[in-house]
This record gives sequence, structure tokens and C-alpha cells, in this order.
Amino acid sequence: MSIDIGATERGFALGEFKDSKGIKCSIQKSSLAFEDNIWLGCDDANPLQLIPGEGWVPMVIPEAEATVYNTRMHLNQEQAAALIPLLQRFVDTGELYE
Repeated sequence: MSIDIGATERGFALGEFKDSKGIKCSIQKSSLAFEDNIWLGCDDANPLQLIPGEGWVPMVIPEAEATVYNTRMHLNQEQAAALIPLLQRFVDTGELYE
């Protein structure tokens, strides 16, 4: 997997990549002023609906002002550190725990 490293329009560090299903994802330094945080996850919600006989199809959701679909985690350093052992075990063994 390649990660394209760059910056947001406001100058925050940004890494963009695709997951194993080809979904666009990113890791980004947060603009939060009082604590160091990152954003990590898929960039778009991409909701799907199971239609009998058709399978999974894009779900039509009417656009509404002031609506947000959160798809990324907002992690502080302690939370990111807690994920490292699980991720490392997965990298080493393909499992999350014994």
C-alpha cells in the first residue's frame, strides 16, 4: 500500500491511501488547538443498502444542510498508543489477540 503524504489547504499533515476494498482513506493531523489529535479512517460514508435480488447498492440519502456523516476516528496520543499493540500483533500474526 502506498500512502501519499501531503498537507491540507490549511497546512496540516495529511496521508491519503486506499484500503483493501479500494475505499479512499486518510490520516490527518487535527486542527484541535488544545490537544494533539489525528483523524483516521474512510473519507466518505458511502452508505450501501441490501436490495433482494440486486445485492448491495448505493443508498440514496437526501442532502440536508448541517448534516455530517462521521467516518473517521478523532484520536488523541493516548488512544493512538492503545491501538499500537493490537495493530502490531495483527501485522505479525494476522490476529488481534491470542
